[in-house]
Amino acid sequence: MREIVKALSSLEAELERRYGVTLNQAMVLCCIGHERVTSTAISENIGLTPSNTSKLLRSMEEKSLITRTMGHDDRRCIYYSITPEGLKRLHALKTSQLPIPPGIAPLFS
Repeated sequence: MREIVKALSSLEAELERRYGVTLNQAMVLCCIGHERVTSTAISENIGLTPSNTSKLLRSMEEKSLITRTMGHDDRRCIYYSITPEGLKRLHALKTSQLPIPPGIAPLFS
């Protein structure tokens, strides 16, 4: 278990160094893609609690990676989409080779 935690920590450090995003932020960028999605959909997709998802989305808004908009039909619904800066980072994440630490490499094969 310790090796897995160390490997995930190493992966996250490399994500932050190369792309300026945490592992959870990278997952949100991948989850949203070119869509408009609700925080509930993001939360369910990446497996975080609504409270943690809310904090994560707020930090990503502060980094100008995502933006929120109100629903057109239901003003209570809030949708999230990726900004141009977020799209740049998502593209970089998808097109570059990130070294996967040996402790978690089998999960990526």
